[in-house]
Amino acid sequence: MKRTTLVAAALAAALTLASCSGAGEQQTGDAGDSGTSPGVTDTSVLVGTHQPLTGPAAPGYSRISVGARAMFDYINENGGVNGRKIEYRVEDDGYNPTRTVEVVKKLVLQDQVFALLGGLGTPTHSKVIEFLNTEKVPDLLVSSGALMWDDPQKSPMTFGYQVDYTREGKIQGDWIKKNLAGKKVGLMFQNDDVGRDSQKGLDQFIADQIVSRQGYDPANTDVLPQISALRDAGAEVIVCSCVPAYTALSILTSAKISYRAQFVVSSIGADPATLTGLLQEFGKRGGTEVSAPQLLNGLVGTGYLPDVSRADDPWIKLLREVHQKYIPNEQLTNTLVFGMVQAFTFAQALKAAGRDLTRQKLVDAMSSGTLEGPGLTPFGYTQQSHSGYTGAYVFKINPDTTTTEIQAPVVTDRENGPITPGTLQRKTPQEINLFGGTS
Repeated sequence: MKRTTLVAAALAAALTLASCSGAGEQQTGDAGDSGTSPGVTDTSVLVGTHQPLTGPAAPGYSRISVGARAMFDYINENGGVNGRKIEYRVEDDGYNPTRTVEVVKKLVLQDQVFALLGGLGTPTHSKVIEFLNTEKVPDLLVSSGALMWDDPQKSPMTFGYQVDYTREGKIQGDWIKKNLAGKKVGLMFQNDDVGRDSQKGLDQFIADQIVSRQGYDPANTDVLPQISALRDAGAEVIVCSCVPAYTALSILTSAKISYRAQFVVSSIGADPATLTGLLQEFGKRGGTEVSAPQLLNGLVGTGYLPDVSRADDPWIKLLREVHQKYIPNEQLTNTLVFGMVQAFTFAQALKAAGRDLTRQKLVDAMSSGTLEGPGLTPFGYTQQSHSGYTGAYVFKINPDTTTTEIQAPVVTDRENGPITPGTLQRKTPQEINLFGGTS
């Protein structure tokens, strides 16, 4: 009780201090501080994040912050951004919304972070978006494809990052309609905005093919009832809008009951290396040796970042160099790449915000429409849109767990607009020139 009281008092005191500052900017009074924003000194800028280092989403996703930290180490060793090194603070929320609220308030009110970066999860981050916008803390590159991150009027400080679930659902639905016409489709989805937003896109193209819709609770790892229901409905295709652990559980459960269906998996759970590890781990826990390559062979997925196996891609070359120097003992997966790219994108926005750094200038840089990154489709950032990547490509997993692109990148909107080819002239890391002077 005594510790709880002390923590509550500390947070209350911090809240009082925060309420005295205007527009999220305040004088901290720390020696060497630039006096522009919380978390900023002449030589550093402090950012924070909430990540599932433990809990149901930890398998796979716990490595995102590892990738981000490695990229920040690379950036800092090269002099930082505009003369400032980036300090990166990671809090574990266990994919528990209650815990997310606690750690985010700690980061903002106690640690005084300049911005929140890549907060992960729809059920978790949705519980802090109002708080962050009320406190006028930049809430950047949210690690979720929910539509709610793209609402500049209601949430001006919040920006999405990955392709949203509705855009991705449209692209998947269009591909299924063209390539699996007449097949009965079953949906497996996380029972929150992940599922709702995905279905909004899928239904535009394959509503008449869908024979069963099954949601899962991320607190319950038994997906046998859902997979059995899909089988009993005669679904020949399973569209899985699932985090990696539940993609793996769905595949394993299908194999266990000898149910063969074509899996079409969204980008949040389709990384072959991550799925390989999870299938092997979950199989051993169940007392069974599984062949991950056999289970994954033929799986269809969507993505918007270059696959880690594309050794000729200039961005993958850079990311491999960063990986080898800073985290060589980590398996290089697309999930790890996600975190590295996210960190690089934040650094681009930081550079564009300039040396005279404020929170509002960072938000203005995000809204400028000038950010470019490793992605294979463009960002949607403008003053009217806080949407991240605007499209995706379609790939198939090969027998050796490498991937082959089977549909080139396309772009679309979050409503009922057309799907069009994604024509993007990507800049190389050298052309972006992150370390080329200050802004």
